[in-house]
Amino acid sequence: MNKWKGKSKGTILGYRIFVWCIRNIGIRSSYFVLYFVASYYFLFEKKSNLYISYYFKKRLSFSSWKSKISVYKSYFTFGQTLIDKTAISAGLREKYTYEFDGIENLRNLLAEKKGGVLISAHIGNFEIAEHFFADIDFECQINLVTTDQEVTVIKEYLESVSIKQSNIKFIYVKDDMSHIFDINEALSKNELICFTGDRYFEGSKFLEADLLGKSAKFPAGPFLIASRLGVPVVYVYVMKEKNLHYHLYARVAQQVKKRDAQGLLNSYTQNLESMIKKYPLQWFNYFDFWDDVD
Repeated sequence: MNKWKGKSKGTILGYRIFVWCIRNIGIRSSYFVLYFVASYYFLFEKKSNLYISYYFKKRLSFSSWKSKISVYKSYFTFGQTLIDKTAISAGLREKYTYEFDGIENLRNLLAEKKGGVLISAHIGNFEIAEHFFADIDFECQINLVTTDQEVTVIKEYLESVSIKQSNIKFIYVKDDMSHIFDINEALSKNELICFTGDRYFEGSKFLEADLLGKSAKFPAGPFLIASRLGVPVVYVYVMKEKNLHYHLYARVAQQVKKRDAQGLLNSYTQNLESMIKKYPLQWFNYFDFWDDVD
């Protein structure tokens, strides 16, 4: 089985190509390059194709033909979100528009002065959220808890081409659990802690819950921590729409008992499922998520 290893695909060369295209032929013209990139993945990434096709056909009940088309469209859409992230980091934020659905939920969260936990997923393009927050007088420190050790080189490159440096801080998950102290310190300053709740890697603690009609494994950490801290929890997503437009969602988590990590996970999967069904091409988990692909 092809499980997620705690590292994301992507190379510095790919981002350099995106930056060159954006600067020399523009954002929309850069999308044209993706027809070739998506075609390569569609033709040669057999394992990824198998897993994402299972998602469309078995979990979303798409027809065989619609599933094949959706695999290609998924790669293309993923490429668009990477180009958008690169363009915005390079100072082209003004080319994009947005709408915010639930900003009052985040403002109410910060008003409690306890900090808060945001739980997102590998859906849409959450990493660009801070650039839109700046436009709506929403000033707060976001701390992204991550296991991805490859992020450093790409992050450094994007910072080197950025007009405005990212304010997001990274808290890396460590074997000695010292990241818990970093999380508590940030919350004491009324900062936000952001997790992605839809990927676990082999050897780490997990919880199970139903998603799209079948049980799957989820990382235990975000739900154990969030359910024990006694701070507000909000589900957040930044979804791509047409014409360089984004839709930002913020939904208050269903209230569960303290230390009820399973209850919080169940609430999360219900919320995530509704978002997946609304944006099926934007859930970017290209591995055997349900442990059910032969």
